[in-house]
Amino acid sequence: MRVAFYVRVSTQRQQQAQTIEQQVSRLWEYVATQPTWTVAEEHIFRDDGYSGAKLNRPGLDALRDQAARAAFALVVCTAPDRLARNYVQQMVVLEELSQHGCRVHCIDRPLSDAPHEQLLLQIRGAVAEYERTLIVDRLRRGRQAKLRSGRLLPWTRPPYGYRLDPERPRDPAGVRVDAAEAVIVQELFASYATGTKSLYALVQTLTKRHVPSPTGKDHWRSSSLRGLLTNPVYAGLATSGRYEVIPAQKRRSPLQPVGDGQSTRQRPAAEWISVPVPALVSTEQFALVQQRLASNRQGAMRNTKHDYLLRSLVSCGVCQLACTGRTRFPDNDRYRYYICRGKREPVESSCSASYIPAMELDQLVWEDLCQILAEPERVTEALARAQSQSWLPEDLRRRQATLRGTREGLARQRQRLLEAYLAGVIELAVFAHKDGEMRQREADLAAQEQELAVHSQHLVELSTIMGSTTAICERLGTGLQQATFAQRRQLVELLIDRVVVTHSTVEIRYVIPTTDASAQTRFCHLHTDYLEDQSLPWERRISQYTAGPGIAPGVGS
Repeated sequence: MRVAFYVRVSTQRQQQAQTIEQQVSRLWEYVATQPTWTVAEEHIFRDDGYSGAKLNRPGLDALRDQAARAAFALVVCTAPDRLARNYVQQMVVLEELSQHGCRVHCIDRPLSDAPHEQLLLQIRGAVAEYERTLIVDRLRRGRQAKLRSGRLLPWTRPPYGYRLDPERPRDPAGVRVDAAEAVIVQELFASYATGTKSLYALVQTLTKRHVPSPTGKDHWRSSSLRGLLTNPVYAGLATSGRYEVIPAQKRRSPLQPVGDGQSTRQRPAAEWISVPVPALVSTEQFALVQQRLASNRQGAMRNTKHDYLLRSLVSCGVCQLACTGRTRFPDNDRYRYYICRGKREPVESSCSASYIPAMELDQLVWEDLCQILAEPERVTEALARAQSQSWLPEDLRRRQATLRGTREGLARQRQRLLEAYLAGVIELAVFAHKDGEMRQREADLAAQEQELAVHSQHLVELSTIMGSTTAICERLGTGLQQATFAQRRQLVELLIDRVVVTHSTVEIRYVIPTTDASAQTRFCHLHTDYLEDQSLPWERRISQYTAGPGIAPGVGS
């Protein structure tokens, strides 16, 4: 019988102590007592330094993938908590492996289908989960106590300009200043505090001088520089607890994969835990830089001299980065453009996309939006396509009636089969075989009926959504020609998720509200994934964008 091993350790310290090799050795010793078991080297799955609190582990993922391909019939581990510490997650893994015909054997705590063994498994899983919660809480409280007493640094990797003692990397007494990087930091604070250079100008200067970034790359970014200028460590205070995790208010990047739906925000300074370290700039200079950063951010919108209808909604399809509004001549509206960060802040090489004329793109998108709202039936058609429903109501009823009749016929056949067995016409083995086949057919028919019932419910829900969506579009489409810029901007923010420009193509990603409540909330302020019930993304592609003096609308598809 083909067998697989699964071993796991939670921390890097355990990994370095070779405890995972100890688990492998124990499993080999146990398998040696089972002469019919064989283990291939590629069927030893390891998770070095991965917590059992989550199922997202490369070794466990590979094990589950191979089990789905019937690569082995048995998985051996030392204990159930190696698979997962949470009992529910244990059951998820065990049930999935069982469905693939793969059993799990634990040499320390063998699993059994007996009721009392299942009860013990649940109790052990709950205890393991409780122990993990206690360990996490104790570590957190111990770390905070050391931070408050000034005996522990709040970071494991030193900020730009500092070095740590290699023997005691978390000891505040071992913090040293890197002379070369400290000069760069002091120069950045001095230049920004005097107001002679902006963040973008400083980034360009550092990149042209080939100064390595904090991560060792040959280019800097405005976000990295802003993080450096706002870090209190350069004023002599290494802080812990500056930020807290909150639900994300918008997606991190419209053209990048969806993240975990979390963001961070800064806590009040009174809640920070500070550890003194050598300062690189004075407290006064640091405060002056923070004041200028705050005033520049507040004045950025106020100082905008031109109105950009699609502000913060345009992305470059070439480099996948966001575009911002820029003008070559402040007093001339004709030379306003949307420019991607790939051209403004080249990471490796400048983006090959052309400048996007702002007036032409705004006009094209607004005209297309007006056309969409003027023809709500096109929205309902797109909504139906998005739902991927291939059944019509009459087809559903006909199919359901056919399945119901087939199931009733099978029930009569099983009854006649039972009567034949009771009358001694057929043997028990024949009866069991035929009855098993009919049971399987009945189960398949029941599954098909359930699937059709779900399709039927989707059609009912879809018809309701279509009606409300049409009404909302009709209401939003009133008075479009007389709308002011502020009203147009509000409507664009509500109905457009993103405008992606790729050379000669403009792609408009619409978001159509399906309820009155969703018509009051921007799509980016909903949850970060696209599975919300309140709104449905709908894409429409408009081709033939010309990169010359204007944009010529093409045919929508």
